[in-house]
Amino acid sequence: MGFVSAVADAVVVLFSLTIVVAAPLIDGQTVLPHTLYPAQLRDLKRWYAAEFDDYLMAQPPAFLRGLFWLELAFLWPLAVATLYGVLAKRRWAATTSLMAGVSTLTSMSAILGEMLGSGRATPKLLQLYVPYVVFAVAAILRGLCSCSASPSTAASSARKKRV
Repeated sequence: MGFVSAVADAVVVLFSLTIVVAAPLIDGQTVLPHTLYPAQLRDLKRWYAAEFDDYLMAQPPAFLRGLFWLELAFLWPLAVATLYGVLAKRRWAATTSLMAGVSTLTSMSAILGEMLGSGRATPKLLQLYVPYVVFAVAAILRGLCSCSASPSTAASSARKKRV
């Protein structure tokens, strides 16, 4: 069980790190004024949209702008907290991991639904988005498994302190 937990932690840390970096620097360009970003970051976003044929990033629909606001206001702080919590082995990281996983899975359902429903998604583009579904499921499972183990751990440590 320890190996599976370590793998889940590694997946959650890796993808939390990508959210911590990408949300304000790349996704934020969609909803925040362009003047906040240097030309290199704007060029990076344009290059990404062209290279991976990401039509959603090139011309974001209204629902995606809403998801990016949610990501900046809710998911980004959760990803920062989850990253810290997992690395510092804090007990509450299970809760933030669960919340980040559910938020990501919900957003990815809408995005992948649009991509697959429109028929415009290329295999190269799907290879970029599908790992976030894996992250979301791993984060949810990490949160659920850690939460179910927490009460017994808390009870056993309380008994140890009394003795």
